[in-house]
Amino acid sequence: MAAEPALSFAGLLRQLRTGARLTQEELAETAGVSPRSVSDLERGINRTARKDTALLLADALSLTGQVRVLFVAAARGRAPAADVLAAGGGSAGRGGSAAAATRTLPRDIGSFTGREAELSRLLAALSGAAEGGGLAGIYAIDGMAGVGKTTLAVHVAHRLAGSFPDGQFFVPLHAHTAGQQPVDPADALASLLLTAGVGAQHVPPDLEARAGRWRDQVAGKKVLLLLDDAAGHEQVRPLLPGTAGSLVLITSRRRLTALEDATVLSIDTLDPADAAALLSRLAGRPDLGPDADATAEIARLCGYLPLAIGMLGRQLKHHPARGGPEVAADLASARDRLAVMRAENLSVAAAFDLSYRDLTAHQQRLFRRLGLVPGPDIDAYATAALDETDVETARGRLDELYDHHLISEPAAGRYLLHDLLRQYSRALAAEDEPTDAGAAARLVNYYAHVAAAAGKHIATWPRPATALRRAPHPAPCRSWPPRTRRPPGWMPSGPTCTRPLVLPPRQCPAMPWRSPRRWADSCVPAVTGIGLRANTRRRSGRPAAPGTGPARPEPSMSWGCCSS
Repeated sequence: MAAEPALSFAGLLRQLRTGARLTQEELAETAGVSPRSVSDLERGINRTARKDTALLLADALSLTGQVRVLFVAAARGRAPAADVLAAGGGSAGRGGSAAAATRTLPRDIGSFTGREAELSRLLAALSGAAEGGGLAGIYAIDGMAGVGKTTLAVHVAHRLAGSFPDGQFFVPLHAHTAGQQPVDPADALASLLLTAGVGAQHVPPDLEARAGRWRDQVAGKKVLLLLDDAAGHEQVRPLLPGTAGSLVLITSRRRLTALEDATVLSIDTLDPADAAALLSRLAGRPDLGPDADATAEIARLCGYLPLAIGMLGRQLKHHPARGGPEVAADLASARDRLAVMRAENLSVAAAFDLSYRDLTAHQQRLFRRLGLVPGPDIDAYATAALDETDVETARGRLDELYDHHLISEPAAGRYLLHDLLRQYSRALAAEDEPTDAGAAARLVNYYAHVAAAAGKHIATWPRPATALRRAPHPAPCRSWPPRTRRPPGWMPSGPTCTRPLVLPPRQCPAMPWRSPRRWADSCVPAVTGIGLRANTRRRSGRPAAPGTGPARPEPSMSWGCCSS
């Protein structure tokens, strides 16, 4: 049998850091050295460290006595790394105690509100898992940023803790933590093993060996494992127990579609009544009861998002002089509503930033452009025109944003942005106008062609459609099915939108038509039944009479059409 390789200083430093429950960035900050220095030492790029660096790291790891002396010597290449662990009895870096910490769940939130349907579904399923039999229960809770995934998971874990007497472990995986990289599965396993009482000298050096050691550690036991803020299935899979009787709760902003045997619970924003109740509890003010009009309006303007409601509720608690109706009015009239939703160094916009940074460049561009859509939702055809691509590519990118919980799909093929995500998207688009220039114009061009094509199936007053022949033919239109005598299947089936698309003057020159009047001449025949309408009025403000033709638009050129 081959002898085990000698422990290197790189392995020693990694074990001590994970035993102290520190990331590389946190250790570097505590020690006053650069993260690059810690990374290079742990990867073996630098096999030794200078004495002053070794002393700073020893202080950051809270090493004392003989363990500290041997650590500094090992860092300088003058003592075996294994001697450090031997001197510490396997507990170096863990405050001198090798006792297992088997109950590491965070504190439950006292203001937990609502989620009755989700709780009932989870508790019923998890109670069965707690009784044992079959595989380890795996439950993935996913949803958009700020929707309350961790809060729900921790609440459920506390409710079920008594059914898992052998331990309840909480592991933050930091997929969306500012200033931190997602936790490497090998580091997460080392932390779990050390927390469960395994001596540092018995923690294997590589991922597969650690995963096997962890499965052996919990085999035949009833443990509850909460993996918070997972980046993907690759990060989660090595941490899963291998036998029945254990329970795993996973939270993630992504849909973990590649994780086998997982029961999925996708959670949405709170319903209006629960959102108002949560705001009232957090504000703790008699003028903001759960049934007050101001409470309901503030909750609505927060998009019923628990993170936003929590920030506004605590602001109201700490500013008793501010009346509820005034706060609601200020929030409604704010040009940047997200800027108001913050508490100390936390904000809703910052939470969205972390999700946006996860996207590829193409996904980011589409997300920004979706904020320009004037209607409530959009399909793949209109998205293809908006993003200047083909329909299949557009559909694929919409599905990718859906998997990241940045858009929802309330009906098959129709995609929707949450109100606050729409504001965030528009703010990003405004910052990046050159990249997104022309997107709104392409969308209007597409809808105008849809209107003209649909107009051939709708009985209405005659109007020449010559102007559209001069306009570019949108690529998505080439994917429509062949014409039939019946109304085409691609005509919108949703409710008619009555809000016109108003383009700012700087975007109007990019339009392909010679004048707004000629555009209106083309679109008016198709408005009935498809949710498209010309926004033209006479200077008197009255609608143009059907027999007189569309009037010249106002000087602001506020004309257009909107999606259904």
